[in-house]
Amino acid sequence: MLRFAKNKRNTPELPPELTQARRFGKTRSAQSRALLEDYVELIADLLATNGEARPTDVARRLGVSHATAIKTISRLKREGLATGRPYRGVFLTDTGQALAERTRARHRIVVNLLVALGVPPEIAEADAEGIEHHVSEATLKAFTHFLQTRGYGPATQKSLKPNRTVSA
Repeated sequence: MLRFAKNKRNTPELPPELTQARRFGKTRSAQSRALLEDYVELIADLLATNGEARPTDVARRLGVSHATAIKTISRLKREGLATGRPYRGVFLTDTGQALAERTRARHRIVVNLLVALGVPPEIAEADAEGIEHHVSEATLKAFTHFLQTRGYGPATQKSLKPNRTVSA
């Protein structure tokens, strides 16, 4: 974040180089990880709903080409998050399933926070798709604490249901 120096030109004061580089590095890493998280979460949902997760279904639901889905699924396999069987679909490893569950929980926390702040549920769902991948564990704990101290149940529940009226 840029801070403005107290000078006549009101120019931004840059953080130290290493600090700024670390922040940008964290963002780049989160963007790369976000893709994998979106895929494992969707694959888990498809497996739970349909009993299979075909690359074609993954591509359609994520709005990407079949080739892009195949490439990313191959990356999931290389990273030990998924496996594939000939003429069957894609399956998650235990590690992949655990990542899908963590990602889903992060998503629910962010959605619930946004709804608690007054964001309409449909918009909160869409916005959470970007936010969930970029918040730290410390921030998620703060979100959860915020929700719990305002009378909301577990922050990871499927939908936000206040235990009492909350005024922000």
